[in-house]
Amino acid sequence: MKVASAGLRKVEVIPLAGIPEVEEGADLGKLILSSARKNALDLLDGDVLVVKQKIVSKAEGRLVRLDGVTPGPEAKLLAGEQGKDPKQVELILRESVRVVRAGHGVIITETKHGFVCANSGIDQSNVGKGYVALLPLDPDKSARRIRHTLEGATGKALAVLVTDTFGRPWRIGQTDVAIGCSGIAPLVSYAGKKDKFGYELRVTEPSVVDEIAGAAELALGKLAGMPVAVVRGVGYKPGEGGVRSMIMPSERDLFR
Repeated sequence: MKVASAGLRKVEVIPLAGIPEVEEGADLGKLILSSARKNALDLLDGDVLVVKQKIVSKAEGRLVRLDGVTPGPEAKLLAGEQGKDPKQVELILRESVRVVRAGHGVIITETKHGFVCANSGIDQSNVGKGYVALLPLDPDKSARRIRHTLEGATGKALAVLVTDTFGRPWRIGQTDVAIGCSGIAPLVSYAGKKDKFGYELRVTEPSVVDEIAGAAELALGKLAGMPVAVVRGVGYKPGEGGVRSMIMPSERDLFR
C-alpha cells in the first residue's frame, strides 16, 4: 500500500557553528554570513534564520551591570517578598508596564513590548559575571535589520526570527518562542477550511514562528553555545506583521 505524501514536508534544522562572542555594535547579519561561509552553507530562498535573543541583546547594548543599579523602595519590597536581588527586581520593574503576579520567587510582568513573561525576560545566563541581559527594545526591528543584511548580500528571499525561552501559565516547563520576526507571516489561519471528515475549522491558527523556534531549539540546545540555526523546508507565507501583531489583547487574555 502506498502512503500518500501530499502536503507533507521535510524540515531540516542546520545549526551554524563558529559564531564568535558577540560584542556591542556587532553586525549580526555579517557574522551570520561569515559563519555560513565557514560551514560551506549557501542560504536558499525560503530559509528561516533563527537567532537567539541573547546575541541580539549583546549586539544592541542591552547588557546591564548590576553594580550600577540602585533599587527603589518598590523593588526592595518586592525583592524581599520573593527572595530576589533588589537590583535585578529594579530592572524587572523598569522593563515592565505592570506586575501581573508574583509568587514562588517569580515575578510575572507585562513588558513594554506587550509580552507577559517571567522577570520581564531578564536573564543572567550566557553573559558575564555581574551582568544581566535585557530583551531587545524592538525585536521585530532587530529581525528586519538582520534579514535586510542577509538578503542584500545573498539576493535570496529569507525570513528571520529572534527567539527566547518562555514558560506557559498552564503547564510546567519552558519552550523557545519567537519574540521578533521579519519576512514571515507569524500565524497561519485554517479558519473556514475543512478537515478530512468535513468539519469546518473555525479558530485553528497555528503560530508558525513559535513552532519554528521550538524546532530550532531541539538542534541548538541550551549549553552548546550555538545561537543561530537555519531552518529549511518550512512552507510559510511571507509577511511583515511581526510578533507584535500576535500579542493577545488584554480584554481577551484569560491569564492576566
